[in-house]
Amino acid sequence: MAGSSVPQQDTATETVATVLLDGSQTLVPVEAGVTILEAARRSGLNPPFACEEGNCGTCMARLVDGRVEMRVNDALTDEDVADGYILTCQSDPLTPTLTVEYE
Repeated sequence: MAGSSVPQQDTATETVATVLLDGSQTLVPVEAGVTILEAARRSGLNPPFACEEGNCGTCMARLVDGRVEMRVNDALTDEDVADGYILTCQSDPLTPTLTVEYE
């Protein structure tokens, strides 16, 4: 195969998310292609969610540390995003560690 390969950028292959929920702090492994919400649920946590399609905002949390990319955002305003809020059902980690806080 000729040519140069382009390494994937801005996607963490596995992330460790610190999830702050109901007064507890839990370290949650997030595999590539898995949203923060899905990873938290797989780890036995019960974060708030409803539609899982980026439409309702029920899964909203504040991104305290790290970076994510939201697949869809039909619920948060530009101001919400500027204030650090994300939809965890649509958020793919871009950094090896991150912290989210459900309020």
